[in-house]
Amino acid sequence: MSSRIPALIGVIHLRPLPDSPRFEGSLAAVIDDASRDARLLVEAGFEGIVVENFGDAPFVPGRVSPVTVASMTAAALAVRAEAKDTALGINVLRNDAEAALAVAVASGAEFIRINVHTGARVTDQGLIEGRAHETLRQRRALSAEHIRLLCDVDVKHSAALSPRSIAEEAHDLHARGLADAVLVTGSGTGRGVALADLEAVTSALGPEAKVLVASGVTIATLPDLGRAYGVIVGTCLRRSGRAGDPVDGELARAFAAAFRAARGLC
Repeated sequence: MSSRIPALIGVIHLRPLPDSPRFEGSLAAVIDDASRDARLLVEAGFEGIVVENFGDAPFVPGRVSPVTVASMTAAALAVRAEAKDTALGINVLRNDAEAALAVAVASGAEFIRINVHTGARVTDQGLIEGRAHETLRQRRALSAEHIRLLCDVDVKHSAALSPRSIAEEAHDLHARGLADAVLVTGSGTGRGVALADLEAVTSALGPEAKVLVASGVTIATLPDLGRAYGVIVGTCLRRSGRAGDPVDGELARAFAAAFRAARGLC
């Protein structure tokens, strides 16, 4: 598998895992649903798939439990079996980069997503601080430099402790936090980005940086994304329009075709 960061990434929202409040009693059913979603994303032509424990709300602000790590590894291995030639990513919500790295190493994933990598944010889980210094050293200790770090700037469902421009935050995230790609989101899951924010980030980082739009993208908004390198898309691939519901194969195919058309790839 190439170490290239994929430009078209679909999200698998895992149903609640064993130690979360809404777990329904069968991890096998969670894994079966993840496998199905992976198969549909591969058939649609997505370049990457990110697996995240979306069903585990309310999310743990720090380290997740061992059973969450084990369950996500099992799900990631099942997704990998369905998506052998597709880049695999891991996001352990709310912000456990150490667990994400562990799952990625065990499952052969190519990237992880980190919601707060540098700085600090006020979230619905409380105050979350970035731990870039730990994550980069853990990645090196695991001989896992091939696993890319896709990191959010001004991440959704959060607020800054003090006013600072998104361009400055993005610069520090990339230059000082050594993020391999920078993700720009709207204010919440399924909400579109402010185009002024996207332009500020792409301008601050320059043409060589990888900037992806990571919330609220639809077929209709694809032409507006300017210099963004790519997208991470979840909500609009669900027939219900609700994050956490199953991927719809027809919608996934339509989105992938529209993305390629917008990039002049078909």
